[in-house]
Amino acid sequence: MRLGRRSVLAGSFAAAALNTPFGCLAHAETAVHLTAAARAALNKLHATVPRSRLFERNARAVLVFPRILKGGFVIGAQTGDGVLFEHGQAAGYYNISAASFGLQAGGQAFSYALFFMSNGALAYVRKSDGWSLGTGPSVVVVDAGESREADTATLSHDVYAFPFAEKGLMAGIDIKGSKITRIHPK
Repeated sequence: MRLGRRSVLAGSFAAAALNTPFGCLAHAETAVHLTAAARAALNKLHATVPRSRLFERNARAVLVFPRILKGGFVIGAQTGDGVLFEHGQAAGYYNISAASFGLQAGGQAFSYALFFMSNGALAYVRKSDGWSLGTGPSVVVVDAGESREADTATLSHDVYAFPFAEKGLMAGIDIKGSKITRIHPK
């Protein structure tokens, strides 16, 4: 069987993506390890985007995913586990997952923090049996530049999302449409 140059290149790229840490699925850690990793990730966010502290001070809760892995070649997936902090204490554990099909290639790891600004948004997450980003409470993705403009008068949305600590290269998967589901680690 003779393979074309494009087939070999595509196959090599897919194999590389699947053989990196980005190609494997995240696994549920113990609650203690997951909580420590989420606290460390939140501290890293505050160190790199100091204005994120304003969001935390005004939030009802913060859901922190310390490491989300995503990767793929045409067919893609992403997953990671996180901790919901209320008043600085772990109040629940969640998984974020998504699958996609389309023009995409690569692998990436990143962290994600969701700041729940209203009691209604927090209640929705607690009572739902899996929450898809893009449905339910309104989510605004904030970049470092936008966070500098924020103050207590402008924090008017239900949920603010901060992606941070990106590593790797991925084109194509979007966080919108990801499903967040409660989990129960050991």
